[in-house]
Amino acid sequence: MAGDPTSGLGADGFDPIDFLERAVPVASNEDVTEMRELLVGTIEARGIDARVDDAGNTLASKGADPSQASTHLVFNTHIDTVSPHVPFSRKGDDRIRGRGSCDAKGPLSALLTAFFAVDPQESRLTLAVTPDEEVLSTGAAAIDLDADLYVVGEPTGLDVCPAARGRFQGTLTLSGTAAHAAEPESGANAVAGLEDALAAIRTFDDGRQPHPQLGSATLTPTTVTGGEATNQIPARCELVLDRRSVPPETAEGFRSELIAAVRGAVSADLGVEFSLTDRPSPFLEAFATDADHDLVRTLAAAAERAGGPGAVRPFTAATEASYFAPAPVVVFGPGELADDEGAVAHAEREYVAVADVRRAAAALTDAARRLVG
Repeated sequence: MAGDPTSGLGADGFDPIDFLERAVPVASNEDVTEMRELLVGTIEARGIDARVDDAGNTLASKGADPSQASTHLVFNTHIDTVSPHVPFSRKGDDRIRGRGSCDAKGPLSALLTAFFAVDPQESRLTLAVTPDEEVLSTGAAAIDLDADLYVVGEPTGLDVCPAARGRFQGTLTLSGTAAHAAEPESGANAVAGLEDALAAIRTFDDGRQPHPQLGSATLTPTTVTGGEATNQIPARCELVLDRRSVPPETAEGFRSELIAAVRGAVSADLGVEFSLTDRPSPFLEAFATDADHDLVRTLAAAAERAGGPGAVRPFTAATEASYFAPAPVVVFGPGELADDEGAVAHAEREYVAVADVRRAAAALTDAARRLVG
């Protein structure tokens, strides 16, 4: 229709829905090789060089040399999905269903549309697609592009998300002294010490000011183990904690503060240790881009012109966007993490609306042309 910002998509020979219908049937929950081959072939079919680095990232660029580019914009998302694989289906014309349809092959289809459509001259546009976002993010951790702006494709309902909490995980260990349960005073009960430790955890964030975009951090006990026999004073207790952080907290800063808080709460005859879960890549830390930044305002306005809400809000899940901060970064894409019926991403009913993929493609194309085109 006249004035429709989604009209003309695919005029360069690329249709995001056609690509999405080929991508969703490809299982990429256990091995991304076939999906990566589809992506590389799609890029190279348009005469653009694509390379796969040692970390498994797919990289392609257009425009000026990095050393001479006036602005360098990066489009990022991932090709891996969670298990189990959910087969592709399309019922009618309104929704594409299957694993990865919204997380994140729908966003990838929209990003590809804009990447192919925009022709930067003095600026640079890079596509950087990672292989293991749902697991360890070793791909994203290895990306070192030193760019000016980043857009990360995730299901946001076409909202622009310039901030997200981080996620840390670790194990709190209380160590005591084993003894016969008939004479509890002869030992140091690690399980009993958990009562004071949990009190310290509940009050850990008391007095902290909420982040202006993300609100307050959360600290949640998730699993607990302790004791070896029902007639023995337990000498050891382990509690796993989930931390959803806000800036400027770091993983190491959280670890040291938590140890101090618990040490001050439990009995002196108990040992206190806290170990962050071992990872081959850094934790996904919190990030926040100024909501008034040109990247945020430009993409929000473009999303509204494309028929989306154009809202600016925090992203509710941890994301690889944190690896690109403190450079300006936003999360954006078609699809929803959850709708009125329940979970969508990572669920058996995962889907994305065809119209929203096209709107996202139009918004990204519009915004990229204004930022680097």
